[in-house]
Amino acid sequence: MHRRLKTYLVEDNKTIRDNLIATLEDLAQVETVGHASTETDATTWLSNPSTDWDLAVVDIFLLEGSGLGVLEKLQERAPHQHLVILSNYATPSMRERCAQLGANRVFDKSEDIDALIDYCVERTSQLQ
Repeated sequence: MHRRLKTYLVEDNKTIRDNLIATLEDLAQVETVGHASTETDATTWLSNPSTDWDLAVVDIFLLEGSGLGVLEKLQERAPHQHLVILSNYATPSMRERCAQLGANRVFDKSEDIDALIDYCVERTSQLQ
């Protein structure tokens, strides 16, 4: 049996989060290990050494704080732990800022869902 990509979602919109969980679990061999809707909750969970995750999918705008804050606080992470941004605000300047803060990739919610799925499939195969 193949190992699934242990994924943590940081998204404050429940509908988007639920749809993303269903899509990624169905199409990208992802196992959702948790989620948060605030920067504080996300960084607390993701930075805890006892948590086991391979990928964090983070929105920029959250109920409290931002995805940029999550990126900033998680610059030091294990090499296999990738952090990607999934946002409606994936402008060229925002993409550059996210890259500066250590994002592995930036995806646009309205245009890049297929690319995110492909990225997850690729990451899963790299972890096998």
